Amino acid sequence: MQLSARREAPAFPSDLADALGVSRKVMSNQLACLRGCGLVEAVPEGRRTSYRLADPHLAPALSELLRVVLLVDPDCCAGEECGCS
Repeated sequence: MQLSARREAPAFPSDLADALGVSRKVMSNQLACLRGCGLVEAVPEGRRTSYRLADPHLAPALSELLRVVLLVDPDCCAGEECGCS
């Protein structure tokens, strides 16, 4: 998730897309959604735009969320009806 990737430093959408193995269009759409929610902000840098967390309090909160361990029932998402992937 690119939001957790923004904990460390701002990044350009193309770099995030490459790091996460998604298309630039997918990354752009996700960043637009996060920006619309007020979680990230766009920072113009010449002809490019980088993205960073909108509030510095988000970084430690995201770190804490990443420590949460979820228990997933393997039978809850099996078969062709599964929408998890």
